[in-house]
Amino acid sequence: MESATSVTDANQGGEELRAEVATGSAIPQDELERLTTDIIGALKTVYDPEIPCDIYELGLIYKVDIEDDRSINIDMTLTAPGCPVAGEMPGWVENAVSAVAGVGPVNVDMVFDPPWTADRMSDEARVALNWY
Repeated sequence: MESATSVTDANQGGEELRAEVATGSAIPQDELERLTTDIIGALKTVYDPEIPCDIYELGLIYKVDIEDDRSINIDMTLTAPGCPVAGEMPGWVENAVSAVAGVGPVNVDMVFDPPWTADRMSDEARVALNWY
């Protein structure tokens, strides 16, 4: 199945989310833009309980694919593989994104390659954590 859009490198070095829209997508461009914005908003409601910053700004979201059938596939990581909420956080992400109007099933995969580093944090996260 071809992705309607693939959102990658969510905050590599503080860059904004980049969407690559496939040619001939079944989802209209304006709806893809709304879904992307709403999904980012949902991701920003999920916090790492040990760090006072949301997972999006921390750069824990590696990829979000919006498929033509509106199913969502997310690759995410943790600040450390031994994070105490490793088993729970994917469910938090799934629940947050599932609440976005117009999305289908949400699948969240935990990945550790490449490993997370502080370089993935946005400027907003750096300021919030005094890491600048």
